[in-house]
Amino acid sequence: MANFQIDTLAKLAKDKHIENKKYFDKLKKKQPKNLDYVMQDLHEAEFKRTDCLNCANCCKTTGPLFTSADIERIAKHFKQKPQQFIDQYLHIDDENDYVLKSVPCAFLNAENYCMIYDVRPKACREFPHTDRKKFYQISDLTLKNVAICPAAFTIVEEMKKKLPL
Repeated sequence: MANFQIDTLAKLAKDKHIENKKYFDKLKKKQPKNLDYVMQDLHEAEFKRTDCLNCANCCKTTGPLFTSADIERIAKHFKQKPQQFIDQYLHIDDENDYVLKSVPCAFLNAENYCMIYDVRPKACREFPHTDRKKFYQISDLTLKNVAICPAAFTIVEEMKKKLPL
């Protein structure tokens, strides 16, 4: 895991924000041909070192978007109708997406385990999205995620070294 404490992550990310924003603006204009391969490698290497159970900051501070498929799958897991699941756990946000009513996530237990891990939302399965194809398209999301996820912060720092622009 990254060599800093979670309570300093927000400040570190804020200090790097302008530098990262400029980097991602350049990246959008001219993507290296090997960008997605480099990101896959950086992502895999970082998550070999990172144990998310030591952190779970994403689950404690932010909530995922729930797609219709997520809602149906999780409701089925709880032997509920989708509307029952929605009524119990979700609300519609300003962007008309289903999100958790509150954070930390209702499905996070005291040991940082996800109680619905096998059926968790797509957004949780893919977080922090640093291995996504066409990575350059999600720079705004990545700028937010480096303040939430120590692994994402480290991956972006390594990316800037491997792919100087």
